Amino acid sequence: MGYQYNFIYTSGGKTHKTHHSETVDFEIREEIDGDIFSLTLLPKTDVTFQKFEIKDNISFSKESKFFVNGYQSWTLSREYAPDDDMRDDFNPKFLSVLDKKKFNVRGIWGAGDLTFHKYPEQSGIFYGYSYAYIRNENGIRLFASLSEKTGYTIITFNTNSSTVSIEKDLEGVTFKKGQEIKVLELCDIIDNIDSAFDKYFNLAKIEKPRAERMCGYTTWYNYYTNVTEDIVERDLEAIAKLGSKIDIFQVDDGYERTVGDWLIADEKKFPSGMKAIADNIHNHNMLAGLWLAPFAATPKSYIFKEHKNWFVKDKTGKIPFASHNWGGFFALDIYNSEVRQYLKEVFDTVLNVWGYDMVKLDFLYACCIIPFNGKSRGEIMCDAMELIRELCGDKLILGCGVPLAPAFGKVDFCRIGADMALSWNKKPFSREDVSTKHALLNTVFRRELDGRAFLNDPDVFLLRDNNINMSFEQRKTIAETASLFGNLLFVSDDVSTYNDEQKECFIDVTTQSKAKIDYVNMDKDGDLSIKYTLDNEKKGYCFNINNGNKKTLI
Repeated sequence: MGYQYNFIYTSGGKTHKTHHSETVDFEIREEIDGDIFSLTLLPKTDVTFQKFEIKDNISFSKESKFFVNGYQSWTLSREYAPDDDMRDDFNPKFLSVLDKKKFNVRGIWGAGDLTFHKYPEQSGIFYGYSYAYIRNENGIRLFASLSEKTGYTIITFNTNSSTVSIEKDLEGVTFKKGQEIKVLELCDIIDNIDSAFDKYFNLAKIEKPRAERMCGYTTWYNYYTNVTEDIVERDLEAIAKLGSKIDIFQVDDGYERTVGDWLIADEKKFPSGMKAIADNIHNHNMLAGLWLAPFAATPKSYIFKEHKNWFVKDKTGKIPFASHNWGGFFALDIYNSEVRQYLKEVFDTVLNVWGYDMVKLDFLYACCIIPFNGKSRGEIMCDAMELIRELCGDKLILGCGVPLAPAFGKVDFCRIGADMALSWNKKPFSREDVSTKHALLNTVFRRELDGRAFLNDPDVFLLRDNNINMSFEQRKTIAETASLFGNLLFVSDDVSTYNDEQKECFIDVTTQSKAKIDYVNMDKDGDLSIKYTLDNEKKGYCFNINNGNKKTLI
């Protein structure tokens, strides 16, 4: 390794650029210990960094593939060929002419990174967060951060200049004179793909997840916010009669009076209250799950109206929108002692008073939409996930809408892709938008996290005929792929409507043992080839990611 430095920083009211590891303002100490490369910062005066980047040369061939991990759960994450263009993933031509910070109307860009990271404007440049790799014929070269506590690690491959750069997002942080801070800890591992990821998680000291493979039901993808107590009762009864074990029944968004007021159920839709729902689920011999967005609250929520001082504020004192969902919502300040007490009450009520066994925690990225309190986005997110685990104790957590590395080892299950759409060809507005295509790509290409960081939730498979615009073969392909690559398998159908073929598919998918993935590759036309071993038998199939057309592989 022969990394070159590229630093832009401010000290004493002046901005400086340097390629040196030592200046009059700071010293960088470089260490190599086996596969770990680290940089320790020793400030000689107070220093803030606008850019903290190292760069190295890389080797690859025209057959090489580049994987980059997207910003958070929903962000598209896949392998690219050397001459691919990230702009082809959606239609971002208008992005280059907009100031994303200025035009972040009601948090429209809040779910992604466009307000703080520049999108590539040419082909052959691929960037992602926390870990990335180059896949060659004989294995991979894995670049992976051991900690995002100082700030997010952004890894960029540039095939035009044959370089890799590693940046730390240190916005909002001032390093004080006399401190000693390990700013970067990076694994650089060359091995086969499974061994490389085993080494990475071992070096990162991430314990393997304690949860086991589960099958579940969620109300969201059929009823969305129109869910009611009667619908829950009906679908519980239908699942109980299906003849296939369902481990968990999850009530999703729509039970609460408004987003943010989690302890106030909608009395018209859930007149018996949420404890009664959990009790009913338990009576049907299933675990009870409940959806929350714990850091989110809309302007009409009680907690926002009564406690505006609880929310994240920018440098001007304004409360920025964290996203446009529900017409726009704000984010709670996790460092506020009253907020922490409020969240403690919420989780204690949901888990211990109401009796839910698992919480699906969504839109978690909201807590770090801007750096504040002298901390970077990465540090805020890491602190938030530590808080979440502390508040939930030993209860099961399904993370969602979260930057993944801070969630490693902190959640039992984690969504690793976008929300499934009800059609195959829905065009996404952004890399975080609802998209069946993006969800499937993430399911396949984030597979190395499964069983190492947490158990992967590939999102739902849907077999029903109503309220969906896909052929049954497309629906079966999604179900099969979810079962192969995921370990939390959710359906969102009224299963009482299933015909014999749908029942058979459902039972096959939910009772299938975990397969070993032997080979994955996607070609220029979008044909995704998958080979695997299931119950000691070699199998395989190929489907086109753009249209869902499928064929069997020999």
